[in-house]
Amino acid sequence: MRELLLAEKSLTKTNEAMFEELIQHYLKKVLRLVYLMVKDRNLAEDITQEVFLRAYKNLGSFRRDSSMQTWVYRIAVNEAKKHLRSWSFRHIFFKPEIDSGIVEGTESTVLQNDRRVHFARLVMKLPHSYRQLIVLHYYEELPIEEIAIIMDMSTGAVYTKMHRARQKLKALLETEGIE
Repeated sequence: MRELLLAEKSLTKTNEAMFEELIQHYLKKVLRLVYLMVKDRNLAEDITQEVFLRAYKNLGSFRRDSSMQTWVYRIAVNEAKKHLRSWSFRHIFFKPEIDSGIVEGTESTVLQNDRRVHFARLVMKLPHSYRQLIVLHYYEELPIEEIAIIMDMSTGAVYTKMHRARQKLKALLETEGIE
């Protein structure tokens, strides 16, 4: 009996260590991903908290079929989608500008000049399903296969939606007069 309790205690430590690693490696990335989906920093922080709460609760059931990053991104996308479908979100007006506080760090290198900032604002104008794909592929630099797992879509469907997202983005760029 004592050995079983010691085994459970060491398993708990392992889960706690895994969760600590999850927080250290993915907190900023998940926050940025969620923010780019919902366009509101405070809301993104709340959803990110929910993402990590859900991850902690389900850490024991993580089957390791995919990477930890894919797993936590999947949770983040699902939580953000759940909120986007909610009544409260659809009835609140959000500013479409990018919050400069969230894009500091790794994003600051990507968004160095005005042209890139303007481009990011155009990405924010895309419908959320297209915006998700653009963010996951270009900002998070995930391969199409991993995006398919995160979005629960076939690889072919991701390629098709990605093509449509690029066309929509190209049309926005042409409308704005940017080449």
